[in-house]
Amino acid sequence: MKFPANDILIVVKIGIVSDGQYGERAFEQIRRRFPTEWILLPFPSSPVVDDIDLTIPPCDLYISYIRHPDIAMELVKTGVPILLGVNLGPGFINQAREINPAVIGPETMCSLLPNTKFWQINEYAKVFGRPVFYLILDKERVVWCHPLRGSPCGSTDAAADELNGQQLDMEAMNRFALSICHNCRAPRFGKTCDKEKAGIIHLVELLAALKGVNRELWEKCSQLVDQSTCRVISGS
Repeated sequence: MKFPANDILIVVKIGIVSDGQYGERAFEQIRRRFPTEWILLPFPSSPVVDDIDLTIPPCDLYISYIRHPDIAMELVKTGVPILLGVNLGPGFINQAREINPAVIGPETMCSLLPNTKFWQINEYAKVFGRPVFYLILDKERVVWCHPLRGSPCGSTDAAADELNGQQLDMEAMNRFALSICHNCRAPRFGKTCDKEKAGIIHLVELLAALKGVNRELWEKCSQLVDQSTCRVISGS
């Protein structure tokens, strides 16, 4: 089995750019695998900001948790590849890409795959992005659930750890999905990113890992999960 998170990585210096509301957990996670800078910028009270002086450390990749579009656009103008941890909407992304084609606004930070046109983002996404699980089972009991790739917020690690020692049944999958939603930093029912999407992605990938280990149990569990709503079907 291929272990994506253990691939030899090209060194990428990453800057976590925040106005103080989001990004702390991502910084703590990402700094364990990459050289990482915490870059704190002010959050302007005015909806329109002129004459922005953006002085920040040089990095190979910026992950933006900036909520103000004018400040975020100034970051875009650096020309450095950028991941939008706070997605400011399709209009912003379209405008940003006219200035800097290396701007990616993933559906969620746990949906990213290492298949973009930009090597800096791909190196990052080998470790952080759409989850990949390594499962060891004893019949229907989880001996070890290990994330090979997961969310930068840490929700993947927390939910996987809670599965260890549990029977992989409807109750366990429900707890797993709820754990993702609880630990995810995205808003509920967000316009561009939300907890429910994160939960769906994690359940789908957990089932994918199960399919390669115990197909009979995978068929049973797949029937219990409505993958369109991240809901475990009660009474099945």
